[in-house]
Amino acid sequence: MDETTATPPAPTVEPLQEVVEKPAGPSVRVPVWLAAGVVGFVAGAGVVGLMWGLSSSAEPTAPETFTLTGSMSLKTGSTTGAVCAGRGGYSDIAMGASVTVYDEGGRVLATGTLGGGKAKSLDGCEFPVTVPNVPKGPQFYQVEVSHRGKISLPKADAEAGLLAVSLG
Repeated sequence: MDETTATPPAPTVEPLQEVVEKPAGPSVRVPVWLAAGVVGFVAGAGVVGLMWGLSSSAEPTAPETFTLTGSMSLKTGSTTGAVCAGRGGYSDIAMGASVTVYDEGGRVLATGTLGGGKAKSLDGCEFPVTVPNVPKGPQFYQVEVSHRGKISLPKADAEAGLLAVSLG
C-alpha cells in the first residue's frame, strides 16, 4: 500500500476584529427618593384622572323634590252642581287650569294643574292643587293659578302641603 500523505486543508482563519469601546458619557445618578417620588406622582395623577373621568361621565344627580299640594277656593261666580267651575270673569278657574311655581327670583320651577272643583258654599268651589317635582331649596316659593298673580309661600308651608289660595 502506498501511503499517500494528504495534508488536511488549513483552517480558514478570519482576521480578528478589533472591539472598540466607546467612551462612556457622564453618568447621571438619580437619588432613589427622587425616582420614587416621580413614579408616585405619575401614578397618583393617573388614578385621579381616571376617577375624574369616570365620575364626570356619570349621570348628574337630580335635585331633591316634593309635590306642592293645597287648595284654591273660588268664593263667587261659580257654577255648582255636576260641574263646579268659574263663570263670567272667573271662567279660567276650572279643572285643568295651570298652576305655576316660581323661585324667589321669578324663575319657573314646576307646573301643575287644578283638580276637579267641589261645591263649597252656595256660590263657591274648592279645587285641589297638585304640582309635582318642585325642587327643594328656595326659602319661599311664588305660586300663580292661571294668570291671577303670584302669592308667596314660605318653604315650610309649601313642603307641608299648606297652599291655600282664594279668589272672589
